[in-house]
Amino acid sequence: MNVNYDYYRIFYYVAKCGNLSQAARELVNNQPNLTRSIKNLEAELGCTLFSRTNRGVKLTPEGEQLYRHVKIAVEQLEAGEAELAQSRSLQTGTVFLAASEGALRCVLLPVLERFRARYPGVRLRISNHSTPQAIAALRETTADFAVVTTPVLRAAAYTKTNIRYIQEVAVCAPSFGDLLGRKVTLDELRSHPLITLGADTQSYALYSGFFAAHGLPFRPDIEAFTADQILPMVESGLGVGIVPQDFIRPSDNVRVIDLADPLPLRSVCLVKRKDQPLSVAAGELEKMIIESGARRERGKARG
Repeated sequence: MNVNYDYYRIFYYVAKCGNLSQAARELVNNQPNLTRSIKNLEAELGCTLFSRTNRGVKLTPEGEQLYRHVKIAVEQLEAGEAELAQSRSLQTGTVFLAASEGALRCVLLPVLERFRARYPGVRLRISNHSTPQAIAALRETTADFAVVTTPVLRAAAYTKTNIRYIQEVAVCAPSFGDLLGRKVTLDELRSHPLITLGADTQSYALYSGFFAAHGLPFRPDIEAFTADQILPMVESGLGVGIVPQDFIRPSDNVRVIDLADPLPLRSVCLVKRKDQPLSVAAGELEKMIIESGARRERGKARG
């Protein structure tokens, strides 16, 4: 049977409108084309679908039977086309984003604010992960892309785009007077309780290697589940913490320790799967995140 979708679409509109002239207007077509298409459809199906009346046309019993099925199909297809059109214009859509705490606070929050203001119809689904957990979400295709802090394990299945560098610092409460107003070695630092992220994070692996490179063991006394838990514990005098400098606000009752050996420079990066095309909405958010990093670097170069 050689019946294309256009025949069924024309059949649907003629049946819905009850006359050829109105159907032609809705389809931006002309009556002779519609008449020819209906005749071709009837010839292919081997039955008469319409009978003429004084007011136009009406469905035959066979036409009624076909219309019940065609109506569902055409309306579903047109609804799908409308949704795609809205998605392309970013009136609707959903972006699934996996983000580490450092990436969220150092990069993403202002970008997400601009994105929401520009595209209020697009929903954001943001999950807060450690870097390994965010990459696992990518692997399981539960996230469109991830924005995380380095180090990120290299894998052929992913692409990585650096957004901006971040500097982490060691901080303590003002009561830790012996660590303030002078250069402090790592060995002196570890003589105080150390607060870091847990052993299952890339931050832990990074600092374990950093201390080992200086011939020192890395044995945190307190392991936090998320980075935003570290500063309140430091303020309470529970120990020395390592956090991104961007996390510290003037109102925080902490002091930055002047280390003799500066902590390693890290970066926030965007990671996505090579084999997973992004939706229009996810692609637009990706572009805005990358542009925010480029804009920051241009500003630093001018400064």
